[in-house]
Amino acid sequence: MPLQNRVTPFGDIVAVASRGLFTGNRGIIHDPATRTLLKRRWSSPAWITCTCDFRGRRRDVMATRSWTELFFLDEATALAAGHRPCYYCRRTDANAFAAAWARGNGLEQVSARQIDATLHRERLDRRAKRLHPLPCPIGELPDGAMVADAKRDDAGGRDLAFAGTAYLSTRGGFLRWSFEGYQPAEVVVIDGLQDRLVLLTPPSTLRALEAGYQPALHPTAGTT
Repeated sequence: MPLQNRVTPFGDIVAVASRGLFTGNRGIIHDPATRTLLKRRWSSPAWITCTCDFRGRRRDVMATRSWTELFFLDEATALAAGHRPCYYCRRTDANAFAAAWARGNGLEQVSARQIDATLHRERLDRRAKRLHPLPCPIGELPDGAMVADAKRDDAGGRDLAFAGTAYLSTRGGFLRWSFEGYQPAEVVVIDGLQDRLVLLTPPSTLRALEAGYQPALHPTAGTT
């Protein structure tokens, strides 16, 4: 039976067989005796994305009182969920992300702690995923950004729930996210959802993408 350690663009942690291209963590959030998650979904504001292959090291997943191994389809998924590159196993990517994050957010330089503090505010609405309005028309979103369809009520336009579909912006088009990879999304469908779409990628990370950071995408994102 698959362990509950696969992260969606909505930040949820679920149990599915596919693991994806990246691992990472939010601190220790599991019981090693049962290899099941605790009620909390983070124990640290440092939500990181790591490589699955680092110096030949192998870990017995969720088996020790160490960080809880989480898995992501690709880096765009991890960024949408509110993670950032790890400085230990992905130092080059982490430095590139920090430089783009600083440029995009109008800073000369930035520390990992500053990024983590900002992301922690942007990714959470109490215990739930924080929704952000689109800052621009969907056709102007940078590659690597992720959006989702949100249902709304008739009275006040209040968000009720996610429709469950996340979309990746890439190469001038959109792809529908799934656990196994991306699938083409009909442009007419996306255009029709303009008023219902919300931004999953935290705004500060979106600005890092606009400033030139290029996340690693799943091979299925190679065409639109």
